[in-house]
Amino acid sequence: MSSAATTIKAKQRPGDRVFSGSAVFAGSMILVTLAAVAIFLIVQSIPALFATSDEASILTTNFWDYVLPLLFGTIWAAALALLMALPVSIGIALFISHYAPRRLASVLGYIVDLLAAVPSVVFGLWGIGVLAPAIQPVYSWLVTNLGWFPLFAGPVSGTGRTILTAAVVLAVMVLPIMTAICREVFLQTPVLHEEAALALGATRWEMIRMSVLPFGRSGIISASVLGLGRALGETMAVAMVLSASGVISFQLLTSVNPSTIAANIALSFPEAYGLNVNVLIATGLILFVVTFAVNAFARWIVSRRKEFSGAN
Repeated sequence: MSSAATTIKAKQRPGDRVFSGSAVFAGSMILVTLAAVAIFLIVQSIPALFATSDEASILTTNFWDYVLPLLFGTIWAAALALLMALPVSIGIALFISHYAPRRLASVLGYIVDLLAAVPSVVFGLWGIGVLAPAIQPVYSWLVTNLGWFPLFAGPVSGTGRTILTAAVVLAVMVLPIMTAICREVFLQTPVLHEEAALALGATRWEMIRMSVLPFGRSGIISASVLGLGRALGETMAVAMVLSASGVISFQLLTSVNPSTIAANIALSFPEAYGLNVNVLIATGLILFVVTFAVNAFARWIVSRRKEFSGAN
């Protein structure tokens, strides 16, 4: 017998070839679709990137003066939403996975999954009809008592339709998907790790802090990125709730609010024509690049943490 190991090739049946080809085709279509979208956005955006206010009626002076407030509003609203939604989603996921009785946990998990199916228009109606009027007195109190802080400086909005209200609506919208991912990751924590921590005298919270949260760190990052991507691209809810003025402002409680790229496209596209359409598509290209950069950065963080864990 030869010392070299003999490689035995598996017999390829027709069904195996069909399945393999289908899987390769499905994976390739993702790249083809992404490339097609990117090419369309780039080609349609080229005329707008060098347009002037005389050529496009929606521009004030030039393209970048027009898009910078929209870019700021998009990132600002999404960051506020993520800041509010992340701790709540982790808390709900921990309650479902490690604190709630099994029957209650299954019911709560079903409710969380059901909340993810609510259309964004419904969230927008809720934000206008319920949240904004209910939270406006809170804004008045904040301006009166904490107006010295720049974020809470007045004058307060009389309708409650501020950037903070839009961020709260976005936080509620991204909460289900973030909670579902965190919950599934926490449930995958090795039982031996949890039992070892408890056997050493750790309390339940200490066990979660030492075993569950470190194990689920990459899942929390993934959930944050998915939630941030949903918040960056949300259209109708923000367009309905936010009373936008198209300026760069860090104030949270006034009626002077920046708009977002997606909401601006939805509101302006029906009446756009000619070069104005290219300008709106160019803003969509910028949103595409920002979303792609956020996802790439998150994947880099996750891979670095995996390499660091493997090295240790």
